[in-house]
Amino acid sequence: MAPVCLVLGAGRGIGGSVAARFAQGGYHAVLTRRSDQSGLDELVLGIQSDGGLATGYLANLIEPEVIEDLIDKVERTVGPIKVVVFNLGAQIGHRTLAETSVKDFTRGWQMATLALFRVAKTVAPFMAARGEGVFLVTSATAAMRGNAGQHSHAAAMGGRRMLCQSLNAELSASGIHVAHIVVDGAVDAPDTLGKMLGEEGFAKLRQTKGLDKDGLMLPKEIAETYFHLAHQHRSTWTHELDLRAHSDRPWWNH
Repeated sequence: MAPVCLVLGAGRGIGGSVAARFAQGGYHAVLTRRSDQSGLDELVLGIQSDGGLATGYLANLIEPEVIEDLIDKVERTVGPIKVVVFNLGAQIGHRTLAETSVKDFTRGWQMATLALFRVAKTVAPFMAARGEGVFLVTSATAAMRGNAGQHSHAAAMGGRRMLCQSLNAELSASGIHVAHIVVDGAVDAPDTLGKMLGEEGFAKLRQTKGLDKDGLMLPKEIAETYFHLAHQHRSTWTHELDLRAHSDRPWWNH
């Protein structure tokens, strides 16, 4: 039975590319996303057509018991979860304090922090019993710096970063590796940046900064880093790193 890489938040960007890379490396990739069954099916079929193992589930992970039931189902019917890729975004857009409702603020925390806590609480006992496991947690510039209009996102991602540190402090001794990955720049992903900018704006940005200029972060290259992190020797585990394009300065520091 192949080990499972569970990708929570699998779109046509980091999540889908990471799932494909792990399937290529001998894992059974289990992909989840909140909506768009046809998009999920396309990702799964793409992996399978390349000879990999893949299963997809639609799942709204902030709903009660959805995470817990999903992990239990995967462990029972697919295989042992060796790697969790927590790739849920929590960006609600640029909003002033007055424009940020309590509901909006709470939703960001539910997606970024509470959902990660629930995943760890549910899957860590399985991993600890086997003496191994990996959590790869996608994060953002907002985990390092809180900007105007980003009250929900900064608080949520800052909480995500601190939770990763706390999880590491407790779980490392059980053979569980937690890596907090700061994606510090724009990713060439139609499901995220493309939707934020719109089709025309995204195409313009790719022409001016992406493509052969390598100024946008490429999901397939990000996936290579994730795969490497999951297979580090325990004497040299990486617990936090930041990724950005060669032409960018750190976004969190300027």
